[in-house]
Parts: sequence; C-alpha cells; structure tokens
Amino acid sequence: MNISEIQPIVVAAVTGLVSSTAFLLALFVGFIFLAGLSKLRKRTKSSMVVRTLTEHMEGETHYLPADAPRGPVDQLRTPELLEQTSRNA
Repeated sequence: MNISEIQPIVVAAVTGLVSSTAFLLALFVGFIFLAGLSKLRKRTKSSMVVRTLTEHMEGETHYLPADAPRGPVDQLRTPELLEQTSRNA
C-alpha cells in the first residue's frame, strides 16, 4: 500500500468524523435553543412555570441589614450538639 491508496481512505474517514461531529453539534445546539425558547414567554403568578421564587412571592422583598441580629443560628451551638458535648464531658 502506498500513499496514493491511503490518502482517499484518510480523507473519507476525516470527512465522516467532521460531518458526524457537525451534525451532533447542530442537534445539541438546536435542542438547547428550542428548550430555551420556553423561558422567554410571559409568565404570571398563576402560571405553571416558575423561573425564580420571587415570581411567586407577594409584595416586595425586604433584606436584613448587615448589622441586624440574626438570632440563635450558630450551627456549632445547636441543642443536639450541646447535648452531645455535655454527655461526652
């Protein structure tokens, strides 16, 4: 086998790989594009599709200031852990 016999086989293999890769890429991009179109339609509170939780919340969202007391949220001082450490001590 010489180069003139191998060249058409290599060209056909590369052409097949490139065309199948392009087809799969176009298929995936097309699916992602079509799936993304459903997110562009207008939604209301009565809609079955919810993109974020704020769409279902009523009224305005109020955030706590940085210096607001948070209450007993120390994860290392939960009643379960305090009970376990008192038993081990």
